[in-house]
Amino acid sequence: MGRAEAAAMIPGLALLWAAGLGGAAPSTPRLRLSFQELQARHGLRTFRLERTCCYEALLLDEERGRLFVGAENHVASLSLDNISKRAKKLAWPARVEWREECNWAGKDIGTECMNFVKLLHAYNHTHLLACGTGAFHPVCAFVEVGQRLEEPMLRLDPRRLEDGKGKSPYDPRHRAASVLVGEELYSGVAADLMGRDFTIFRSLGQRPSLRTEPHDSRWLNEPKFIKVFWIPESENPDDDKIYFFFRESAVEATPALGRLSVSRVGQICRNDVGGQRSLVNKWTTFLKARLVCSVPGAEGDTNFDQLQDVFLLSSRDRWTPLLYAVFSTSSSIFQGSAVCVYSMNDVRRAFLGPFAHKEGPMHQWVSYQGRVPYPRPGMCPSKTFGTFSSTKDFPDDVIQFARNHPLMYNSVLPIGGRPLFQQVGAGYTFTQITADRVAAADGYYDVLFIGTDAGTVLKVISVPKGGWPNAEGLLLEELHMFEDSAAVTSMQISSKRHQLYVASRSGVAQIPLHRCAAHGRACAECCLARDPYCAWDGAKCTRFQPSAKRRFRRQDVRNGDPSTLCSGDSSHPVLLEQKVLGVEGGSAFLECEARSLQAHVEWTFQRAGESAYTQQVPAEERAERTRRGLLLRGLRRGDSGLYLCAAVEQGFSQPLRRLALHVLSAAQAERLARTEDTAPVAPPGPKLWYRDFLQLVEPGGGGANSLRMCRPQPAPRPQVPESRRKGRNRRTHAPELRAERGPRSAADW
Repeated sequence: MGRAEAAAMIPGLALLWAAGLGGAAPSTPRLRLSFQELQARHGLRTFRLERTCCYEALLLDEERGRLFVGAENHVASLSLDNISKRAKKLAWPARVEWREECNWAGKDIGTECMNFVKLLHAYNHTHLLACGTGAFHPVCAFVEVGQRLEEPMLRLDPRRLEDGKGKSPYDPRHRAASVLVGEELYSGVAADLMGRDFTIFRSLGQRPSLRTEPHDSRWLNEPKFIKVFWIPESENPDDDKIYFFFRESAVEATPALGRLSVSRVGQICRNDVGGQRSLVNKWTTFLKARLVCSVPGAEGDTNFDQLQDVFLLSSRDRWTPLLYAVFSTSSSIFQGSAVCVYSMNDVRRAFLGPFAHKEGPMHQWVSYQGRVPYPRPGMCPSKTFGTFSSTKDFPDDVIQFARNHPLMYNSVLPIGGRPLFQQVGAGYTFTQITADRVAAADGYYDVLFIGTDAGTVLKVISVPKGGWPNAEGLLLEELHMFEDSAAVTSMQISSKRHQLYVASRSGVAQIPLHRCAAHGRACAECCLARDPYCAWDGAKCTRFQPSAKRRFRRQDVRNGDPSTLCSGDSSHPVLLEQKVLGVEGGSAFLECEARSLQAHVEWTFQRAGESAYTQQVPAEERAERTRRGLLLRGLRRGDSGLYLCAAVEQGFSQPLRRLALHVLSAAQAERLARTEDTAPVAPPGPKLWYRDFLQLVEPGGGGANSLRMCRPQPAPRPQVPESRRKGRNRRTHAPELRAERGPRSAADW
């Protein structure tokens, strides 16, 4: 391989730090919403079956309005509008004799010897193709789903089962990757019980089955198949190809590097029927190239080498879709994940480039410089590129060259030469990805939904950065989809219904693609969110409609700058002044929290009696800034005044709260306490401002007492005897008082 290729393959820690990622902080989402918040306010719906796990296969059927789910011993049919309602389930356990054989082979009868449904495809207008592990006895069936939308059907004929070998994995721990084109199934799978014979297999249909060359590490070397896509090449269907995405151990790695995992894209021609004398019933058009997702560095590249998932996003030109792929790292020292975007033109260019060839006394991998036979290996037999009508007509030298040179020398690099989005040291790994192309006021944007192994989904948008094709990913939201933090195993998106469907080991979840109301109640907040689904309509942040009149919508996804769009907007609620009391020598907490996690809070101070002069709250030990507000310790009389809290994001400052702090002397506090003790019970009426203060101050406590912010109450409380009031103060009130009596971290505020 080339010098640059060799450098990219070195996984040393020095290169990670040289690339500037060793100490990089993970990106912070603008909104982080918990499972409970999503369920209570944002339309999260869930589905699970009793005593069933491993919801891995999802099939979206927009026409029927159903989501088909494959799980342990079951196939389910859910409503796309609400997966929690109108659910139908079909039990499909493994045969008793298969389970017994599985147990005799040393597998766990309770966790492995089940039928884990791994594959669901729409077979025709009335049936699905479903395949499962069948207790290490792969099995497939045709599931009848009917045509009537108002009466969903889910029925399986147990007498019409198909052999699942070459279609579904034996082992429930293995992933299934396949695509159904017409009546033919193309799958990447382990074709034996021991999980050693991995193959790319074509089955079903009328043509003979084909597979890769068995036990040849040059073709496949312990692969883990991820996704399979059918992508047309031209108007001529004879040029159509099937693309496989997988990761494997690199045969081109030098022995000094040991086992090295690489990500691959492989291709085969759909009209391949195998060779005549050589490669009989084997692929003659199989080629593979390396997928690179790395961050360039001065001393080498930092590689994200573990392909986890791929999503094909269709474009206006159906021959050149975009490929969004998520990767992780195999390093035990460095944890990170990344999203890389690939053009199909770059993939095809790699397959038209030089072949990799092993030669010389050191058996080095180099670019093949000899004569390449005609027709070029990897080309499909069609009238577009030649005169051959079948792969059986290919000359013997073409077949032999294809057998010995399946690997391409050039790698496929991502658009822009680096990841679109990455997370380093975030505590989770990307597992799945899906995307939606959204029309906004200033163009189209790709919105990515990235599943993680912590049960969360990240919402990221791709925005232009500099000149084309450079772009960057902006993290908008982090959604906790599963209460038990189970890893995301599959995702489907419905652009028509604006819903996202997410599967994990523990269940299936459904969430809307947008939560516009969560961005805030002001024009500036809606604009700063940079969510292409949302816009300010003059009164609230709501769903953006491209057909709406332009003067009624305000949106700036590209820059997120509200200074122009929201100038003169009076939608923000008026900030009422709130009183906060403190005692000299004590502490006070000024509560203020920005809605956006990407904003930072700034505090300004106007001293009591100085109506014109405003200053920044100084950064000193007495003033500790926390996520939830400002903690002032060792209060002085000069701290009295008006405090203004503002959120600053993207250079835009937005006022959040006005707090008036009154610092009293210990004597004043004690006098107020005595007055309260001897005062008669007040009749119903307006609450005196110092009542909450007196609830926090213990008479005779000196100047070390603390206070908290006053909160309006609907009615005054009756007078309470001193003994009862003291006991209540000690037990349940004022976190500030507890802070004076014992150490407590700032995070508690």
